[in-house]
Amino acid sequence: MTDATTTTAAPLRQSWFNRTLNAIERVGNKLPDPAILFALFMFTVWGISWALSGVSFNEIDPRNGKPIQINNLLDGGAFTAFMAKLVSTFVSFPPLGVVLVAMLGLGVAEHTGFINAGLRSILAVTPKMLLTPVLVAVGILSHVAVDAGYVLVIPLGAVIFYAAGRHPLAGIAAAFAGVSGGFSASFFIPSSLDPLLAGLTQASARLSSNLAATDLIINPLNNFYFTSASAILIIFIGWFLTDKVIEPRLKNTAIDGDPAGLPTLDPLTPAERRGLRFAVLAMLVSVGLLFISAYPATSAWRGTDTSLTHSSAPLMQSIVSLILVLFLIPGVVYGYAAGTVKNHRDVIQGMSKAMSGMGYYIVMAFFCAQFIYAFGQSNLGALLAIKGAGALKEMALPLGVTLVGIVILTSLVNLLVGSASAKWALIGAVMVPMLMELGVSPDLTQAAYRVGDSSTNIITPLMPYFPLIVVFCQKYVKSTGIGTLIALMLPFSISLLVLWTAFLLCFWMFGIPLGIGASYSFPAGV
Repeated sequence: MTDATTTTAAPLRQSWFNRTLNAIERVGNKLPDPAILFALFMFTVWGISWALSGVSFNEIDPRNGKPIQINNLLDGGAFTAFMAKLVSTFVSFPPLGVVLVAMLGLGVAEHTGFINAGLRSILAVTPKMLLTPVLVAVGILSHVAVDAGYVLVIPLGAVIFYAAGRHPLAGIAAAFAGVSGGFSASFFIPSSLDPLLAGLTQASARLSSNLAATDLIINPLNNFYFTSASAILIIFIGWFLTDKVIEPRLKNTAIDGDPAGLPTLDPLTPAERRGLRFAVLAMLVSVGLLFISAYPATSAWRGTDTSLTHSSAPLMQSIVSLILVLFLIPGVVYGYAAGTVKNHRDVIQGMSKAMSGMGYYIVMAFFCAQFIYAFGQSNLGALLAIKGAGALKEMALPLGVTLVGIVILTSLVNLLVGSASAKWALIGAVMVPMLMELGVSPDLTQAAYRVGDSSTNIITPLMPYFPLIVVFCQKYVKSTGIGTLIALMLPFSISLLVLWTAFLLCFWMFGIPLGIGASYSFPAGV
């Protein structure tokens, strides 16, 4: 009786789940083209900023200590400033340069066949069942290189899965979950986000009226143990959902991309093996020279504090340039050694081919940049963040519930404000000193923020790299839209939000150290 009930119930649950995701996908794909959608968002922000510009708010803006004010974007000065900065807003849009420069090197490596041959050689010795966890883990490791994972790991995830006979969109989903959903995980290697958030946390902590906050120092690795352990959790979540939920749902999604441009898993030819040997040697030599030049304490690659991993270090700021060089060199070497490149014109053709495929993304980036600029100038995001934090403060909930509230508040604000530092500067200025008054350390408050900040990255179209992921998907499934990607990533987002929050609560309840120099109570030891 029990077995029969279980057998019939499972397909119904799966069917209901798939119907829900399919409905989300249909609704999302009926939205206007992403470029037009961003333009409509921008016009909406203009209208709301005009309507609220005369309203007085009691909330204090932590950035200047004054009551927050919505700026009217339709005011003559604001509108002319918008028009004057239109071009600079577009060309200085952070993801634009990152994507285009990195794609020059990746385009050559792909055009000559280096990436294809390298992946085929790796897949030949990697068990198929381990592809997903390895891909998610690589996505998490890419955080060391700032935003490199978006332009490198995610498209390669599709290539790896397709070459292995699996659905490429499942590969994109797994990689996206590791790169963006696990944005706050570190996998035993500090990321550039650690010192950035710690600095903001310390500034927020100094706003406390408690005298113990005067000399409080926040260690940049104050969440290091938690974020490192979180990486293991994220790998298992990504592995299970990709293999058991996402890929089965994609089995009826036809791959209708250009067959000539899609990777294959054929055995390597002698020429390809020769090219791969020389290319890998060239890459190792390049990396070795980089290591030798960066190792000395006086190296120009190091920052003013002699740290190679600090966000201000020239090495960290050169990650995209290094991606260009470290793929361009082996790509060219492979081409000449394997016979796929005859002269320099073939190399330039590879770069041109990569840029031609970015046309749609450039259009979307233009409208996305203008919307993000307008939204930031309006102060609407700041108002929503401060009001949400204030409402949470007034509820005076038990600490465990408050931590969950911080996670949920952050995840909601994340749908509107993409920058991790901007969100924390706003939310942290209210939540950190508030919880310090209750005896809660800034380290724990910051950890709760990081969980919420990562969990909804993968479902917000306002995340600067979201349009790029849509473009990657369209290479394999032409009908991919915003709705497709949101429906693809929603199971990851919900699972991360629930399970990662529970993971943090377990750390807190059992007193497991959050990181170096961190505590759960304030003042420490109380």
